[in-house]
Amino acid sequence: MDLSTTYLGFKLPHPFIPGASPVVNDLGAVRALEDAGAPMLVMPSLFEEQIVAESRATQHAHEQGADSFAEATSYLPGADDYRVGTDEYLENIRRIKAAVRIPVVASLNGVSPGGWTDYARLMEQAGADALELNLYEVAMDPNESAAQVEDRLVATVKAVRSAVKVPMAVKLSPYFTAFANLAKRLEDTGANGLVVFNRFFQPDVDVENQEVRRTYPSHRSEVLLRLHWLAVLSAQRKLSLAATGGVHSEVEAVKAIMCGAHAVQVVSRIIKSGPGAIRELRLRLADWLAAHEYESLNQMRGSLNLSRCPDPKLYERGNYIQILQSWDLAAKETF
Repeated sequence: MDLSTTYLGFKLPHPFIPGASPVVNDLGAVRALEDAGAPMLVMPSLFEEQIVAESRATQHAHEQGADSFAEATSYLPGADDYRVGTDEYLENIRRIKAAVRIPVVASLNGVSPGGWTDYARLMEQAGADALELNLYEVAMDPNESAAQVEDRLVATVKAVRSAVKVPMAVKLSPYFTAFANLAKRLEDTGANGLVVFNRFFQPDVDVENQEVRRTYPSHRSEVLLRLHWLAVLSAQRKLSLAATGGVHSEVEAVKAIMCGAHAVQVVSRIIKSGPGAIRELRLRLADWLAAHEYESLNQMRGSLNLSRCPDPKLYERGNYIQILQSWDLAAKETF
C-alpha cells in the first residue's frame, strides 16, 4: 500500500509525524521514534519569553516583581522553569540531527517579529530542515482590533521568511474572524504550510481548592474543528496542510486526509503508548485503505473537501439549518 505523502516539500513514506512535545527532547526517544518509522520530527518550541528572558531587563523584572503581590507568582514561569534555554535549544537541534536521518523541524513560539529572525536563522544554521512558527496569542486587549492582531502575525511570518530559506509552516489557532483570508495572506507572505490547530490553554477549575487545573492531552473530539478548516483550506490553497489535535487512531487520520491534510501530527497517542504508536498507526492506516479498496493515500486525499461543492457557503448554512430543524427530543437517546 502506497502511504507516501509530501509535506513542506519533503517526500514522506507515510503521514504520521510526531508533533512538538517534550518527548523529542530525549535522544533515546528520538531514536526510538525513527526506529518505529517516524518520517519527520517536530521539536518542542523555543518560546519568545525564553529569548526575552535572557536580557538583563527581563531578568530584573522577574526578580523585582515576582513577590510584589500574591497573584504575580503564578503569571509567568521563572527563568529556571523553562525546559531549555536558547543555546541549549540550538545544541539540541545539532544533537538530534546527528542522531537521526529524517527531517527535523525546529519550532519558534511567539507573537512579535523581535528576535524571531535572528533565532530562526540560528536554527537554520544549526541544521533544522524546516521551521514551524507557533503563533500562539490570546487577543484580550479591547483596544486592539482583529486587523491589528492579524497584521502583526503576518509581519512576523514575513520577517522570518526573509531570514531563512528552509521551508516554513505556520501553526495557528482557529480563532480569527476571517481565517480563510488570513491563510491566503500567510501563503502570499511566503509560508509553505499551515498546521491546524494550536491548542490554547484550556483551564479546568478545582472548585474545592479554588485552583486552576492545567490540561494537556487532547481528545479525539477536537479533530472535528480541524476537519472543517482542512476541507475549506485544501480547496483554496496550495499550502501543505497538517492536522494536529485529536488524532488518536487511524480513523481520525483518515478523516483528516479525506478533508485534505497532507500530514497528521501525533502527540497524545505517543505520550500514552510510546514511540511504537507510530508503527501501529501506519499499519492500521494501510489496513484501512486496503479494506476500502484504495490503492494509495493520494487517491483518498481531499475526496471530501469543499472543492467538490458548487456553493460551499450555501452548503455550510444548509447543514446548519437542517441540524436545528431536524432536532427531536428522541435525539437525547443518542447522548
